Amino acid sequence: MHTRFNHALASLPDSLRLAITPLLCAADFSASFSAEHITMLCATTQMDQQQLAFALLPLAAACAWTPLSTFNVGAIARGASGRFWFGANMEFSGATMQQTVHAEQSAVTHAWMGGETSLLDITVNYTPCGHCRQFMNELNSGAGLGIHLPGRQPSTLGSYLPDAFGPRDLNIISLLMDPNDHRLKAKGDELTQLALRAANRSHAPYTQAWSGVALETRSGRRFCGSYAENAAFNPSLPPLQAALIMLNMAGESPLEIKTAVLVEKSDAVICQYPATNATLDALGCQHLSVIHPNND
Repeated sequence: MHTRFNHALASLPDSLRLAITPLLCAADFSASFSAEHITMLCATTQMDQQQLAFALLPLAAACAWTPLSTFNVGAIARGASGRFWFGANMEFSGATMQQTVHAEQSAVTHAWMGGETSLLDITVNYTPCGHCRQFMNELNSGAGLGIHLPGRQPSTLGSYLPDAFGPRDLNIISLLMDPNDHRLKAKGDELTQLALRAANRSHAPYTQAWSGVALETRSGRRFCGSYAENAAFNPSLPPLQAALIMLNMAGESPLEIKTAVLVEKSDAVICQYPATNATLDALGCQHLSVIHPNND
């Protein structure tokens, strides 16, 4: 079990702590629980799924990477598959504040990169900020996405973001978490192909600047992330941040990245390279390759 869970685990009710410990200790645990796990945990603890999500928030918050604020936020996204996906905020010393990741963005991206095709609701230990509300408004779940906060009545994204501006205002039909294949092609090694697959999944209907990042850590593990664009532009999540979310959720350190690959079109109207390179440099990785693919 990753040591980051030790303190939070000790604070859980006994029945939940005993039932969940073997799951946390599994070699392939990556901060999510299958529908079968959720059913087992609910039966063992006599909690319903929402009570369980609230109880698990300390574990999600324990995944936060917060060298700047030391303020940990946890989120749990519940997918249409019934799976629970952890999310936590991330900050990077030496990089700009714009490179940070919010917990809700983390949980959503964790689910998306993990293969989830839509979300039912999200549980978070603090009220979603405006940035996160706008980010979630890009989802194919729409305004009906459930929002759950401790001590509050359940609500929806629509109630947190009334009169919202979103993709449909710009006549965009393909929404975040809808399947994509942009049919980009490039030659290269396995890490390059991983970044290429991420680029082909990316959500960039406003600029068509499809991009993806793949990371390899010193332990040899590999992670990828796809660009997630937003109708309001600023809440867009860069592909590096998506890859860092997956790396972090798997229990790896952002300071242990050995090499990285960015795939983006050479003629794209926006360029991910400068911010990607600067953030990786702040994390101690000086090995970034940039691949410009061809359209099929």
